[in-house]
Amino acid sequence: MTTMTPTGVRRAQMQDAPALARTLARAFADDPVSVWFLPRQEDRAARLRRAYEQVFLRRIGLPHEATFSIDGHAGVALWLPPGQARLGVLDQLRLLPAMAVVLGRDLPRALRGMSAIDAVHPHEPHWYLWMLGVDPERQGEGLGSRLLAEVLARCDAERVPAYLEASTEESRGLYLRHGFEDAGELRLPADGPRMWPMWREPRP
Repeated sequence: MTTMTPTGVRRAQMQDAPALARTLARAFADDPVSVWFLPRQEDRAARLRRAYEQVFLRRIGLPHEATFSIDGHAGVALWLPPGQARLGVLDQLRLLPAMAVVLGRDLPRALRGMSAIDAVHPHEPHWYLWMLGVDPERQGEGLGSRLLAEVLARCDAERVPAYLEASTEESRGLYLRHGFEDAGELRLPADGPRMWPMWREPRP
């Protein structure tokens, strides 16, 4: 059984993967980082949905039991707990076949982008917010803040930092309001879009 918190946030289960993937694909359809990873507009939405479901949710996020949803999958937060935020070489090799199916000829480009992101990822133990997405029809209702609060309260209670990469100025503003601070700047290869690595120390 799943447990609903007072904020309406619940821990997602494996059977939620298709619905969560649809939400994430809608949320990030026009995100500059998504566009860079999957430049062909005609099939971007379908490939995003497959990537989120088959790779990021089923194989990485959901097994760690730190993926949360809200209001019937209207919003999704995929966290990785301390010690699990960086994939080892063997983990990456295991994921390659699934990634190749989803990404096709864009796989080399995606691997370069992932390598650039990983190169600035901190080594200190932390909770990693890999992605936070809200269905476009529900944005502006505070769902993202409620999803964030679920794990940030735990970070504060356990005195553990949190880390993420914001992909837009709008999302960066949201994270700044929740105690994150800029931790440098990242630009994806080949004149790719700008990203904002952000770090949050636990609050007293």
